[in-house]
Amino acid sequence: MKKLVVVFICLLQLQCGSKVVRKMNGVSFVATRDKAVQENVDLLKELHVSHAAVMPFGFIRQLDSPEIIFNTDRQWFGETRQGVMQYIELLHQNRIKVMVKPQIWIWKGEFTGNMKMANEEDWRVLEDSYEKFILTYASVAEENKAEIFCIGTELEQFVQHRPGYWKQLIEKIRNVYKGKLTYAANWDEYSRVPFWSSLDYIGVDAYFPLSDKKTPGTDELREGWQPWKKALQELSNLHKKQVIFTEFGYRSMDYTAHKPWLVDRTEEGVNLLAQVNAKTAIFEEFWREDWFAGGFIWKWFPNNETAGGSNDNRFTPQNKPAEEVIRSYYKAF
Repeated sequence: MKKLVVVFICLLQLQCGSKVVRKMNGVSFVATRDKAVQENVDLLKELHVSHAAVMPFGFIRQLDSPEIIFNTDRQWFGETRQGVMQYIELLHQNRIKVMVKPQIWIWKGEFTGNMKMANEEDWRVLEDSYEKFILTYASVAEENKAEIFCIGTELEQFVQHRPGYWKQLIEKIRNVYKGKLTYAANWDEYSRVPFWSSLDYIGVDAYFPLSDKKTPGTDELREGWQPWKKALQELSNLHKKQVIFTEFGYRSMDYTAHKPWLVDRTEEGVNLLAQVNAKTAIFEEFWREDWFAGGFIWKWFPNNETAGGSNDNRFTPQNKPAEEVIRSYYKAF
């Protein structure tokens, strides 16, 4: 409670002082089996969300498999072309802007950044397959007037091995989609992405390590941000483009800021305060910066009643104290 009081005081001072610059106060809106309904979006409005990432998925069997399977009857509704269109329409009806963010899932949850082909022939097959995948959803984004389109998520090896392909792909996307473009680089990849100058925003999935303590305090976490923040600002200045956190968040678990990119295989104890502190540190460090455009919380489930809660150690802030921290900052910015 004391932590939240401090947050509210800081926000009050901000609102009474310098001019507030509006940010992309976003969530990663998780796809489900069903259509999104108004009740799902009402919760976003109560959170003062201004943007939502809609995430269609393509599937690959292995790290060296070149074929992407997408938009099939076997997928959940929200992961398909039809589902993306329905989600965008409902969000826009509620004046929530949309980033369409197609993503790849590799069997058993292998990290997409390690996806690499064994030979030239497979690289070419992958390039053709990825182009069909990404242009399908670029067309959907244009048809439905989505405000931002993300051309890829955490594909380091693909980007590093085929830079010419990506520059050509961006041109093809621009011919289809007329809105703003970004790419979601992993936290340890963004500095090596060769095509930031061709995009509108520098996108970063911001799972930066900040502390090895079980429950780090906000001041310590803010200090941990300093070298990362400096490098991000320098990159922003170099390319004269704002940075977006295409994903950001920390799990509600012990040692949450030590290796924050870890997912379900990590079963540390539930630690709600650690998540509150980590969220507060991000907002305090970035939401006042002109070179920073905002970000998308990882992640938000449409079915709020069954999401998160006090016994959950995953990323979602739903039904946890961190949700109130987000609501406060999103309201202020």
